[in-house]
Amino acid sequence: MLDRYSITLIRQPLAKLATLPENYGISANQITLSGFVIGLFALPALAFEHYGLALFFIIMNRLFDGLDGAVARRQGITDCGGFLDITLDFLFYSLIPFGFVLADPSQNAIAGAFLIFSFIGTGSSFLAFAIMAGKRNIESPVYKHKSLYYIGGLTEGTETIACFVLFCLLPQHFATIAWIFGSLCWITTTTRIWAGYHTLKN
Repeated sequence: MLDRYSITLIRQPLAKLATLPENYGISANQITLSGFVIGLFALPALAFEHYGLALFFIIMNRLFDGLDGAVARRQGITDCGGFLDITLDFLFYSLIPFGFVLADPSQNAIAGAFLIFSFIGTGSSFLAFAIMAGKRNIESPVYKHKSLYYIGGLTEGTETIACFVLFCLLPQHFATIAWIFGSLCWITTTTRIWAGYHTLKN
């Protein structure tokens, strides 16, 4: 999982950038919603095969996603903010392969459907364990300042965004990349189910 390393690189720049929206009275939730709306524009860009433009919207969405957390840490982390952030994240993640399916259904539909199916596995295992961890007051040893417990895996945020970047740079290889990344997602899901079950059982 690369998130723990990428976070150390971007934490300080995001913390400095977070002072700007706070000075203008912009809340973390407003940034979350704005970033999601920007990310939605990746769907028509992908559907019409404007992959460079889609990549721009993807990167902007992820920038806003990091910025909302930095602002929330300054203003105070809330349950409603954490709920909004993770819900819109999962919607955005599924939107990207759907855009490639729209761009070329004959080549991308099955691989895209497999990847979205795989995201259901990673998302449901992540959220289900987070609920149970919250009930039992289990704290994450790595992400102590998150609204939800972040259980590890091979395919987290950093890996997913790297995959999306590859999609946009190599759209002709979408199906191959989607099959590979979707398979890695299932390794993540399987290990999460095993680890989560035994953690809660004990």
